[in-house]
Amino acid sequence: MSGSTPNPSQQPPPYRPYRLQQTLSHHSRAVSCVKFSTDGRLLASASLDSTVIIYSTAALSSPISTLSGHSAGVSDLAWSHDSHYLASASDDRTLRLWDLRRPPSFDCVRVLRGHSHFVFCAAFSPQSSLLASGGFDRTLRVWELTTGKCLRAVDAHQEPVTSVHFIRDGSIIVSGSHDGRCKIWDAATGACLKTLIDDDKPAVSFAQFSPNGRFILVATLDNTLKLWNYSTGKFLKIYTGHVNKVYCITSTFSVTNGKYIVSGSEDNCVYLWDLQGKNMVQRLEGHTDTVISVSCHPHENKIASAGLDNDRTVKIWVQDSA
Repeated sequence: MSGSTPNPSQQPPPYRPYRLQQTLSHHSRAVSCVKFSTDGRLLASASLDSTVIIYSTAALSSPISTLSGHSAGVSDLAWSHDSHYLASASDDRTLRLWDLRRPPSFDCVRVLRGHSHFVFCAAFSPQSSLLASGGFDRTLRVWELTTGKCLRAVDAHQEPVTSVHFIRDGSIIVSGSHDGRCKIWDAATGACLKTLIDDDKPAVSFAQFSPNGRFILVATLDNTLKLWNYSTGKFLKIYTGHVNKVYCITSTFSVTNGKYIVSGSEDNCVYLWDLQGKNMVQRLEGHTDTVISVSCHPHENKIASAGLDNDRTVKIWVQDSA
């Protein structure tokens, strides 16, 4: 093959539409978060009903277990990178660490106390030795999981911390806040390395490193998603079309069949954009309230989405085989 002839294998795969495969209706209140485990074998959903429900992705129709122990709604979930542990962040001001290796009991092995207000977000380090959390007390906290000790408590923002996420090598943490800022923190020292301030300062509802660690996906309460090159401080891509003015809606990267951005929306839909082209490729309809959370399966072309109180379901979307 000549050097001037493009290699077909280098072309992005054609987009295949998603369709609704399954609806899971096991929570009694709004579903606040849904997350596939890192190995893809389990799916966890959190709810304002104070519970976390665990499903096997091989048989989603019936839950494996319902994790109880929180005394208020659960806002966020985080899986360890070996899929052995699940952390839950709650309005009861605690985080709970669950051992997922012994079904169906899935014991709570640690309760992390220290936040003085709602705990809103959580994320494991890639080594699964640390857990970062943020909340309405405006702090970023880093916990050592073997001891449950809070290693660092940083007065991070002027408003609630809405998201935390480790980069792929665990060296830095990004936090987002209603104060309109994203900040980059040294995970080892807690030092603030960089602050991103948008000119208009809309509240930051979500921030996450890209899988390759080079970019940060930032959601703001002005119906906008941006891809930020944090080393240069420049926004590279802007994704619009969804509705996000009120809630901290999560978004994520889909990398199993091409590269896409996936987000929930306040118009009760799930949106997908081509990462490079920025064009919207599909809007998934089916929920009856704001889609607050989305999660992409790590290996399969599958999306889970979660709806608020007028919906209370988790929906599973799949692509048909080519």
